[in-house]
Amino acid sequence: MTEATTALTLPAPAKLNLFLHVTGRRADGYHTLQTMFQLLDWGDRIVLRPRDDGRIERHGGLPGLAPAQDLAVRAAHALRALAGGRHGVDIAIDKQVPAGAGLGGGSSDAATVLLGLDRLWGLGLGLERLAALGLELGADVPVFVHGRSGLASGIGERIEPAGLSGQWYVVLWPGVGLATGEVFQAPELTRNTPTLTMSALPAAPTRNDLQPVAIRLCPVIGEALAWLAGHGPARMTGSGSAVFATVADQATARAAAAASPWPAWAVQGVAVSPLHRALGIAPG
Repeated sequence: MTEATTALTLPAPAKLNLFLHVTGRRADGYHTLQTMFQLLDWGDRIVLRPRDDGRIERHGGLPGLAPAQDLAVRAAHALRALAGGRHGVDIAIDKQVPAGAGLGGGSSDAATVLLGLDRLWGLGLGLERLAALGLELGADVPVFVHGRSGLASGIGERIEPAGLSGQWYVVLWPGVGLATGEVFQAPELTRNTPTLTMSALPAAPTRNDLQPVAIRLCPVIGEALAWLAGHGPARMTGSGSAVFATVADQATARAAAAASPWPAWAVQGVAVSPLHRALGIAPG
């Protein structure tokens, strides 16, 4: 039962890791990273509608994913617990971003729920507190809460804005997901890549340290990269399985996506998250 017809319809943008270096491993098992996050103008869409019965209900989302495991639902429960209220909400998720693809779909959904419910429930917690809460849900969630493309370090929670905007990409998903934990646990993973400064980046060679491990675990990633390399410089994003190529313009991206033997999308990079633009708030 809803308390009003008021609802928020918000984007949950996907991301690319333009490069991803594993720089070390902490005592608690978390890996330290350096990566360039590129937010995209494409992703999931979430509708939040308040309820007066205190229930948090999910509609849509990934088939087969129980609500208790859904980051969007977990974000709503965590925010309500922090606020100390009895708020309820219906969360309708229109999924476009594949699961286990390294595109940040689950983390972005969680961030959209946090920012959207902060507005819908009138909490006014601010980006820093929401990002801290998001970090408890997943290392990538604060990136989407802050809403800027940029250079991230640590476990991904420290972000230096980079002003990335306007570049076109073709994103290809080879039809299978890949578990992040399995990639990071591989004994052959490089874990000592030197940290780069922002000023050194333009001339420095970069890569995705997870890519060789992911290809061994999931050879179709290598096949997708080989196909995509015919359209532009190609690389895996995150821990896979999606890959992307940087292309000259929208027409090139659309042509490559249309020709792909796997699901593919023409997407554009943005400096500021579409979520923050939709809410009319400044990124952090």
